[in-house]
Amino acid sequence: MQPRDRAPYSAIVDRPPLRLPGQARVIVWTIVNLEVWDIGRPMARQIIPAPTGQVLLPDVPNWSWHEYGMRVGVWRFFRLFERLGIRPTLSVNARVCEDYVRVAEQARGAGWEFMGHAYDQMPIHKIEDQRGMIHRSLDILERFTGSRPRGWLGPGLTQTEGTPELLAEAGIQYIGDWVWDDEPAEISTGHGPLVTLPYTVELNDIPTMMVQHHESPYWLRRCQDMFDRYHLEGAERPKIMALAIHPYISGQPHRIRYLEEVYDYINRHEGVLHWNGGEILDWYRTQNKLV
Repeated sequence: MQPRDRAPYSAIVDRPPLRLPGQARVIVWTIVNLEVWDIGRPMARQIIPAPTGQVLLPDVPNWSWHEYGMRVGVWRFFRLFERLGIRPTLSVNARVCEDYVRVAEQARGAGWEFMGHAYDQMPIHKIEDQRGMIHRSLDILERFTGSRPRGWLGPGLTQTEGTPELLAEAGIQYIGDWVWDDEPAEISTGHGPLVTLPYTVELNDIPTMMVQHHESPYWLRRCQDMFDRYHLEGAERPKIMALAIHPYISGQPHRIRYLEEVYDYINRHEGVLHWNGGEILDWYRTQNKLV
């Protein structure tokens, strides 16, 4: 099925407004992305262009740039979210539980929500046995955490026409790949509906700082501007602001202060809830029964 076949068009102004407890206005959904970049393949992205434009394997400088995030940057995240009392959603390659057990154990012990993010970091389109990869990934995460993930984010937000069917078949209940709304929505599959949660792709640190090459203060300003608008509009209908970060980017020593400033700014406002994906899903389902 093509995406348009999975859900009728819906204008946000035509829907009954959802309501948050305590008249809250904005849900901040923090997503930490942890990945495994297999050094036997071209890297997911580059900080240093390949000499003469030719990708050479092994790509040690770009592999080790990402590795910095797992060795150093992610621990800045753990300290920050412990201080703030926030338990993010962890968008995690299942292979992290095998290759970076120390990091995965820290996230599990901190009570972070594990969300499926494939086995390792490569586009869904390049995986021959997509069903097998999805089940393998979810099985690994279930064994590691004790519960099967409810959510899924494709690597690079990639999916094929049939991916929603395979995810629903495997027990996934929500996805973040459809960046089409400020509110949760539903798409149909042959195995029941999937809920799409608002994944605010323009706040993701990859497109902002690695693709568009904006400086960190610009990213901070963008986050503040989006929050200000959501907080204003949230007086009439609540909004969900997703903040997706990567330890090899926002965990760098020259960027971490800007991530800290984002949360300091947000938390100076009333009516803000910090929820993970499962909490947002449960709230949306309750609201759907009421409206």
